[in-house]
This record gives sequence, structure tokens and C-alpha cells, in this order.
Amino acid sequence: MRVIAGGLKGRQISEAHGKRTHPMSEKVRGALFNALGDIDGLSVLDAFAGTGAVSVEAISRGAASAMAVDSDDEAHRCVTKNIRSMRLEKCIKAVRANVSTWSEQNPDFFFDVVICDPPYDDVKPELLKKIAAHTKQGGVFVVSLPKSFELELSTLYSLLSTNYLGDAKLLFFRQTVHN
Repeated sequence: MRVIAGGLKGRQISEAHGKRTHPMSEKVRGALFNALGDIDGLSVLDAFAGTGAVSVEAISRGAASAMAVDSDDEAHRCVTKNIRSMRLEKCIKAVRANVSTWSEQNPDFFFDVVICDPPYDDVKPELLKKIAAHTKQGGVFVVSLPKSFELELSTLYSLLSTNYLGDAKLLFFRQTVHN
């Protein structure tokens, strides 16, 4: 797996061992960032971070900061390794925590872009809604889901687009009004 574009283009991203994470493919990651467009100077939340590839790609493409949250020990080690190997300690914060617990403990953390890639075998709509609440007003919430999974958010979010990519889909929402 490698960084697709930006200042770190071509750099290798270490992958977590084990079966608890499913790294977002380069194809899906490319489609995600191409759809987002210019993210220069923005803050990014990478929920269910796995390898941290989304965070690394965001920084490579100009994001000011990223927070990579994952509860799995191996995933956290992998994210930390990728951050160190690319000298991104000042840009990416790796947090080893259950995403739900992190959300409850940090209700005042908001990001310009929130990217959520939950385990496909255990998608929890209420948890996705909780994570979406960390999107700044006017910001974008992106979620990667199995193609057949339906997700509706509150009226605080408007669906911008749906991109189908093989067995997955990316849903892009704009946070229109803050609570």
C-alpha cells in the first residue's frame, strides 16, 4: 500500500497484521480524496483508522492536521509506525481508543473533514451518527460502507454524493447546521 498523491506520493504505508482491520484500498482512497478536492489547511478525523493511510494521505494532500482513532492494539502500533517513518508526529495524532468512547469523552472536538471506515461486518448506524457529530458546520462527513448498506443522518446533514466502488460505496454529507 502506498500514498497516492501529494508531497508523500509513492511512500509505502505499513499494514497492520491480523484480521481486525480492513485497509481502505488505494482505489477507494483515491476516489475519496479526488471527490473531496482541495483539503489544504483543513483538519481531518480518521475514525476506525486501521493503518492510518487516510490520515497520511490527507496530510500528503495538504491537510493541516489529522487525528487517527482506532481501538485495536495492532492497528495503533501500525499507525504510530507510519507516522514516525514519515516524520508526521507534528501533523497526525494517533489515539488508541474505542471510537464511541473517544466521541463521548471529546464532545467539543470538531473537524473540517470526518472520514469513517467502520468494520463492514459490524456497521452500527448510531455510532456513525455519533461520529458525524464531530463535523464542523459546513464540513464534510464521509463514510465508507458496504454497497447494500443504507444510512440516514439527521436533517443537520445533506447528502452531497454517493460513489460506488466495487462492493463498497462512499457517502459524502455536508454538515449544514450545528447543534
